[in-house]
Amino acid sequence: MTYAHPEVLVDSSWVKGNLGSENLRIAEVDYDPTANYNLGHIPGSVLIDWKRDINDPVRRDIVSKEDLEVLFGRLGISNDHRLVLYGDFNNWFAAFAFWVFKYYGVENVVLLNGGRKKWIEEDLPLTKDVPSVPTTTFAAKEPDEDLRAYLHYVRQTFRDKDKVLVDVRSPKEFTGEILAPPEYPTEHAQRGGHIPGAKNIPWAQAVNEDGTFKTPEELKALYEPKGVTPDKEVIAYCRIGERSSHTWFVLKYLLGYPNVRNYDGSWTEWGNLVRTPIEKP
Repeated sequence: MTYAHPEVLVDSSWVKGNLGSENLRIAEVDYDPTANYNLGHIPGSVLIDWKRDINDPVRRDIVSKEDLEVLFGRLGISNDHRLVLYGDFNNWFAAFAFWVFKYYGVENVVLLNGGRKKWIEEDLPLTKDVPSVPTTTFAAKEPDEDLRAYLHYVRQTFRDKDKVLVDVRSPKEFTGEILAPPEYPTEHAQRGGHIPGAKNIPWAQAVNEDGTFKTPEELKALYEPKGVTPDKEVIAYCRIGERSSHTWFVLKYLLGYPNVRNYDGSWTEWGNLVRTPIEKP
């Protein structure tokens, strides 16, 4: 059995063999926006700072269509380029960038399977040189709202039997034992717990030790026994929508689920609102 959309993944040997290609752009997107990139990155890759570049600096929202076009132009990415995204933490934030870009209709974007971890483990080339890229123009599309869930939508549908919520946070976040992941101890909600009825399937269970994605059979065995099946609409959430982007990618592109949304307001929104229902063991 193969992935439903194997075209959204490339492996390290393909990237190595295509370094320097005029039709290729590579971008690193990391948990820490700059530290690892500055230590060494894939030759020719540009840096996308997820906090600054793909989030609005003032509003609690992702980057606007217009600002995304400016970003891509600055990074030398045109509509004719294939864009390869990779990063640390099993492509955690690279998947978040992938979701944002697909929301704006970016067509030829893929993930490097295994991300930064596998590239380094295979002793493939790294550089500290920051590439000089020519500016381009990029035309994004209007947002695809079918890929995104907002608070009002989740409020109306979280008890709908035809829909299933997947909480991809750690078990301790899901139960409310802790209010934020260890990586972000000060960025938490007022209350702990989870959205009533949500299934807890931590995002990183979808990857192998080397950072590559598990097989389709292994992924089906991870989600289907918990009722996360392709006949339902799936809404994934976490704390701010980045870890859930990873699960959204797995369900939509690797397993081919037809209707998957990312609730990027996630727990920092739901867990802070007055009279919003929560569940705790």
